[in-house]
Amino acid sequence: MTIVHLRRARTSLVLDARGPGLPRIVHWGVDLGPLPADDLPALVDVTIPPVVPSSFDAPTVLSLLPEASAGWSGRPGLAGHRNGRDWSTAFRLDRLDVSAAGPDPSRVAPGGHAVGVSEEDGSQDGPGAARVTVRASDPGAALSLTIEITLDAHGLLTVRHRVRNDGDAPYEVRELTPVLPVPPVATELLDLTGRWCRERAPQRHPWPMGAWGREGRHGRTGHDATLLLVAGTAGFGFGHGEVWAVHTAWSGDHVTVADRRPTGESTLGGGELLAPGEIVLAPGEEYATPLLYAVHSATGLDGLSDVLHTHLRARPEHPRTPRPVTLNVWEAVYFDHDLDRLKSLADRAVEVGVERFVLDDGWFRGRRHDRAGLGDWWVDDDVWPDGLEPLIDHVRKHGMQFGLWVEPEMVNPDSDLFRAHPDWLLQVPGRLPPEWRHQQVLDLAHPDAYEHLLGRLDAVLTGHQGIAYLKWDHNRDLTEAGHRGRPGVHAQTVAVYRLLDELRARHPGVEIESCSSGGARVDLEILRRTDRVWASDCNDALERLAIQRWTGLLLPPELVGTHIGPHRSHTTHRVHDLGFRAATALFGHHGIEWDISAISASERAELAAWVALHKRLRPLLHAGRVVRVDHPDPAVQAHGVVAHDGSQAVYAVSRLTTSAAQVPGPVRLPGLDAHRRYAVRPAAGVPEPAVLQLTEPGWLPSVTLSGAVLSAVGLQVPALHPEQALLLEVTAVG
Repeated sequence: MTIVHLRRARTSLVLDARGPGLPRIVHWGVDLGPLPADDLPALVDVTIPPVVPSSFDAPTVLSLLPEASAGWSGRPGLAGHRNGRDWSTAFRLDRLDVSAAGPDPSRVAPGGHAVGVSEEDGSQDGPGAARVTVRASDPGAALSLTIEITLDAHGLLTVRHRVRNDGDAPYEVRELTPVLPVPPVATELLDLTGRWCRERAPQRHPWPMGAWGREGRHGRTGHDATLLLVAGTAGFGFGHGEVWAVHTAWSGDHVTVADRRPTGESTLGGGELLAPGEIVLAPGEEYATPLLYAVHSATGLDGLSDVLHTHLRARPEHPRTPRPVTLNVWEAVYFDHDLDRLKSLADRAVEVGVERFVLDDGWFRGRRHDRAGLGDWWVDDDVWPDGLEPLIDHVRKHGMQFGLWVEPEMVNPDSDLFRAHPDWLLQVPGRLPPEWRHQQVLDLAHPDAYEHLLGRLDAVLTGHQGIAYLKWDHNRDLTEAGHRGRPGVHAQTVAVYRLLDELRARHPGVEIESCSSGGARVDLEILRRTDRVWASDCNDALERLAIQRWTGLLLPPELVGTHIGPHRSHTTHRVHDLGFRAATALFGHHGIEWDISAISASERAELAAWVALHKRLRPLLHAGRVVRVDHPDPAVQAHGVVAHDGSQAVYAVSRLTTSAAQVPGPVRLPGLDAHRRYAVRPAAGVPEPAVLQLTEPGWLPSVTLSGAVLSAVGLQVPALHPEQALLLEVTAVG
């Protein structure tokens, strides 16, 4: 008998691999503790469903790959065929490998023994990842299957399926989707949707019978993509409830699905969304799914984020240096590139504390507007007769890094590249897709197009050694994305990953931002190759509060670009004071997108104070635990970051609008050590909201209370005006 129990960071996974069919997950969720090996068979036995009337004569169990041959009548785990045959599978377990952090897995044959991989197992440096590799085959369908499951040191689960064609004829894969079981106590679903400049809008509802699927057919992750699909107990929130969530790590077409069956099974899953004929395996070829990330929390949504953020921060490729305060010139100059004006902007930038200066769109040939030039990646001699070096040198002499905007995957029809190589486009033969922002998409699976683009980007970076950062944009969906007459989204996505990997190998010191008309390419696979994302093209602070709150469900603050825009928003025309804009932008990879050369001396001084505050708090903001407040009044939004050792925290309390309650009630400060005492005060060094400059008899400028009181009771804050924010610094005393 082979039963595997993996334990890591408050999470258990129990796998029944007794065969002869594919293993099934008996439990994924709360840590079950160091179960004795003798208890594992009993645990498995008590979870086998009963046989009920009008059903199969033997119990039907959900395996790692749901199959009709095992009695599964829901969404299939694998859908495919070999010219209309071999459309149903009956995989049998061949081998099981179990490892804990070490390089040498233990091989376990079916019918072996119970295996426990506990939190204490692992390397001498502490517990690492626990891994299970399942190998199975179906000789009748001439297919082999490999399933890779990893539970990392932080409690994050990843699953990947690989299918190989062992037959003599091609096999088309139509769908291969990893799924994980969720217990019936999860009765509500939460996912995210959105649009351009309104990404990450939450929606939740009871979990009904049937399949709830979120499909992304944009050729990129999409503005409406759900970063996480969450199932949880009734009424779960940021700080309470038991929740399970999955994330499909793929930057092309994808699906994320929740399925609830009348037979009692509930599953979450996700994978690539394949077009007809997109994946056809020749004999001996294999197809691997994107990684499905899965996480469980017994302490609400913040618990999910804690696991994900800890995992991301532990990656070898995670940024290790302080995230430089960035000024992007787009909303300052747009396409009007003038060396003297940009030098003046750089002078003002260094005065307020900027550490990275980014030249946006408009520097390359023919690019005086967005209708021309994309694809011609040479510096425009008419605008930059001496090249970019004078500006780069000026920026670097100020001690700032220099960054540059590119949009490599796109091409304007009005460009030399398009005129020379109209065959280098993603298209259906005989017609072009509809234009989007006056552009088409280069087919990077075309070897010549790929080599040309790699060569031009490499030349730009090699010829300008001062470039430390690329803002990599991607401003349209992939529509009718054909590659040599066949669907091309998969090949395009793989080629983009290969391009980024090669550029990073050639220029390891250059950081890259994933910007896709704002937040349309935000996923954990693109983030293996990039150093931050641009959450949205919208810098309106009111809109950004929600966008950043829900983007943070997946990503820690240091990976999310958050900039202070001008007083009147470029995208909404809403007007906000500097304090509200700055307090909102504080919690992320901080920056400025504003013509600060034209602002007053007093505004410049206030802006410099906010930048200085961010730098002072940056070690906390970019390493601490993110917490969000479940406040009963929807007009109040509060969130914070708490140091892992409980020594300090910073919270922002924002009033979004008016509400029926004139006094919305105390704001709790979650995440603090219940046994320590904390001094709470408004953030030092920046102007307080105008309301605090008045006499507020109910507001104490500083108070000291226990973490237990602040977390459970909270404190009353001033009756802020709509679209105002208050920052609170919390420091342990004694």
